[in-house]
Amino acid sequence: MITAVDSSVLLDVLCDDPGFAVRSAAALRRVMQEGRIIVSEPVVAEIGPALKEDALRGFLSDWGMELVPGTIETALLAGKNFSTYLGRGGKRGRVVTDFLIGAHAALLSDRLLARDRGYFRDYFKSLVLLEP
Repeated sequence: MITAVDSSVLLDVLCDDPGFAVRSAAALRRVMQEGRIIVSEPVVAEIGPALKEDALRGFLSDWGMELVPGTIETALLAGKNFSTYLGRGGKRGRVVTDFLIGAHAALLSDRLLARDRGYFRDYFKSLVLLEP
């Protein structure tokens, strides 16, 4: 089983979020036991400001996470879904990075561990979502 992880879950753990840190850490431990954990470049970029580079590498390693680069297919799917989002009148507040994370998970993993904010379910209907 391959689980992609969204930055929302990782930031919960890194920032010790009072509402979500315990649940997110427990979910990470569970998926770690069930198989491989992957992250995309946008996820690393979003959590990067919370840690120095060495600490970031250590965090990923400690949790058994592997950076798996996106592909042309993930980029095209993200762009297609982002275009659909804008065509539906989506606000510019949602950024293409969110769609890159969803497309990466949809095409390169079996499921995504994320605190879904609705758009993953809406724009990546075949994506299996786990919420902490």
